[in-house]
Amino acid sequence: MSQPADDDPPEPRGRLHPTSPRAITACLVAGLAVGWAIHPLGEAVTGRPPLVSWVQALALVLVAAIMAFLAWSTWQTVHVRRERLEPQQAVNRLVLARACMLAGAFVSAGYVGYAVSWLGDASQHADRWVVRAVVAAAGAAGVTLASLALERACRADGGRPQP
Repeated sequence: MSQPADDDPPEPRGRLHPTSPRAITACLVAGLAVGWAIHPLGEAVTGRPPLVSWVQALALVLVAAIMAFLAWSTWQTVHVRRERLEPQQAVNRLVLARACMLAGAFVSAGYVGYAVSWLGDASQHADRWVVRAVVAAAGAAGVTLASLALERACRADGGRPQP
C-alpha cells in the first residue's frame, strides 16, 4: 500500500549567497603573507629563491581570459536571451567561479607579496622578478574579477516574473 503524496516531505529549498567579502579578504591576507615569506624561506632552504617565469604569468592571463569569456557567455544566455542553463551546468559554473575567485585572490596577493619581498634587494635580477611577479599578480587579479563576473552571471531572477 503506497502512502499519499501529501505525506512526502517537501523538496528542500535553499538560497545561495554571493561569495562574501570576508572570504576574499581572508584569501588576500593569507596570500600576501605566504608570498612575502616564500622569498626568504626559499633562500634559507635551497640557497636560492623560487623564480617567476613568464609562462606562469601568461598562464594566469590566459585563465583570466577564459573565465571572462565564460562569464560573458553565461550572462548572454541567462540575462540577455533569458534562457535557462541545465541545473548541473549552472552548478558547475558557480562552483568554478567561486573556486577561481578565492584561488585567484590568494595567488594574486601571493605574487604581490613575493614582489614586495624583492624590493630593496641588491641582486642583479631583482627587477626582473618584480616585473614578472607583478604581471602574474595582474593575471591572477583578472582571474578573480572574471570569476566574480561569472558568479554574478549565474544569478537567476529567483522565479520572479519579468516586466
